Amino acid sequence: MNKLIFLLCAWLVLSVASPAQETLKVYPGNWWVGMKYARPELMIHGKDIGKAASVTVSYPGVTLADWHRVDNANYLFLHLRISPTTKPGNLTLTIHPKGRGEPIEIRYALLPRRKGNMTEYASGVTAKDFIYFLMPDRYSNGDPSNDRVRGMRDQSLNRDSIFLRHGGDLQGIINHLDYLQSLGVTTLWMTPVLENDMPNRTEHGYAFTDHYTIDPRLGGALLYKRLADSLHRRGMKLIQDAVYNHVGSYHFFIRDLPEKSWLHQWPEYTQTNYKDQPLIDPHASDIDKKTTSDGWFTREMPDLNQDNPDLAEFLIENAIWCVETFGVDGWRIDTYIYNSLEFMNRCNKALIDEYPKMTMFGETWVHGTPNQAYFVRNHLSLPFKSNLMGATDFQCLFTGIQAAIKDTTDNGSGVNDLYNTLSNDFLYDDPMRNVIFLDNHDMTRFFSEIGEDVAGQKMGLEWLLTERGIPQLYYGTEILMKGVAKPDGWVRLDFPGGWPGDPKNAFTGAGLSPDEAAVQRLVKTLGTFRRGSSALTTGKLMQYVPDKALYVYFRYDVKQTILCAMNTGLQPAAIDFSHYSQRTGGFTKGVDVVTGQTYPLGTKAMIPGRTMWVLELQ
Repeated sequence: MNKLIFLLCAWLVLSVASPAQETLKVYPGNWWVGMKYARPELMIHGKDIGKAASVTVSYPGVTLADWHRVDNANYLFLHLRISPTTKPGNLTLTIHPKGRGEPIEIRYALLPRRKGNMTEYASGVTAKDFIYFLMPDRYSNGDPSNDRVRGMRDQSLNRDSIFLRHGGDLQGIINHLDYLQSLGVTTLWMTPVLENDMPNRTEHGYAFTDHYTIDPRLGGALLYKRLADSLHRRGMKLIQDAVYNHVGSYHFFIRDLPEKSWLHQWPEYTQTNYKDQPLIDPHASDIDKKTTSDGWFTREMPDLNQDNPDLAEFLIENAIWCVETFGVDGWRIDTYIYNSLEFMNRCNKALIDEYPKMTMFGETWVHGTPNQAYFVRNHLSLPFKSNLMGATDFQCLFTGIQAAIKDTTDNGSGVNDLYNTLSNDFLYDDPMRNVIFLDNHDMTRFFSEIGEDVAGQKMGLEWLLTERGIPQLYYGTEILMKGVAKPDGWVRLDFPGGWPGDPKNAFTGAGLSPDEAAVQRLVKTLGTFRRGSSALTTGKLMQYVPDKALYVYFRYDVKQTILCAMNTGLQPAAIDFSHYSQRTGGFTKGVDVVTGQTYPLGTKAMIPGRTMWVLELQ
């Protein structure tokens, strides 16, 4: 019955009542009763619809708060006011033309709130979770029938090209949820799933062309909801990748722009300077600030002006609509620093007001820990205060774990960089909200970055699954996938086993090399252990000043203590457990979580070079 109701609702969402107005579109396609966001703005798009003389609404409990035209006569904007007692149903919008033309009637669905609101979904992603990040087009092809979709601009399909579509889809992901759980993964994050009807480079998904359509080459809206429901039935979560900063140049509202002020306009094409410093620097010039925020990412991705009130409401309502429609649990926000930060605070608040457990983290590829802390909740005394919960922790990556693993000398400069980076956690309101990672879709894969050092990869993964914050694993890192991001297609290769006939299958282990299989087993062992470990998921962090290349830190709470020892040098290093008596006191031995080997705490031990121990103290 619930499935039937959803299908009916989906039909209502997509329907416009008047057969004579088949080209008329309303965004969002529906709204809900019982929402705190009870004054939604509807954007109506159709030929000369903005030339209307008046608009009326007929439905108990719903009134028309206001309506207005914009420069482009093909748009009309109106605000509904929905009372708390309004019942679900179909209201009627009537648009009265000037002169003697026939009124246009539009059915508009007000749906009941989704069952399980804030319990089965929108529950937030925290340090208890382990995120797996993948690109749907490059993960697994579960339905070859949608590899090409008639009418879409990009008809490419060639797995031999790093830039063309390969055919991966949502069904392929659904088929392999058992694999994700075997890694200890609790949460799935994918590159964007919204429609990208661009002529080329559509595999990554970051150039939206319609905010209210799930890309049919991935399986469409019903399959996206099926994926979300499948995750929730397993006790897993879904993160959606949000892009507010830009859209694709073939987006419907770019090709028929409501007003010039929907975009950041320049006398000639101006690209962002990709600098975060002008937004923070007290000495910065106005032009540098403007270029950072208002410059375009690429010519193909027009830069949106979220200070336009109609566009701001369009983006905020779309975010709420996606959470309510599909059951999204968390929000990853692309290119966070290039958006209007005041708008981002407003948008984040709108989501939290509606879904109190909802969490979001932003892509903050910046230069330095203070710079990163500026864009999230922090302890800094500044005129601007961000309400963003967490960041993608590039500092822990670049000046942290990358520096540590790449340094094979015995002087420990790399682990000291890692130690120092984490010592700056005092800047954050809650560093446990930050998402830590080894690599992603925009950068050289970790295995290639560290010179294809298997021991280094193991240490990196052990750090990832024991450090403070929310761990995120990029697909294939668990099987030593490699690639240098020049160009980026080389770090977005197909996951082996996702296509029939692949000579290697990482889902089953068939064809994996001994090293690939060993690293995958490590992730499965430690990822599964982490899921049940209170110290690693909710415990505190204590770190010690490194002793040359030896770096020791603890994750602990009243129930459990985990000792993590990393020796990044090539030579063995002695560990005197008594040096860490503040945390080892009362314990007699440590059991290696990965190997099961026991180490007495009453005597010194020798940790081999290029090795990390994760010891549960007993």
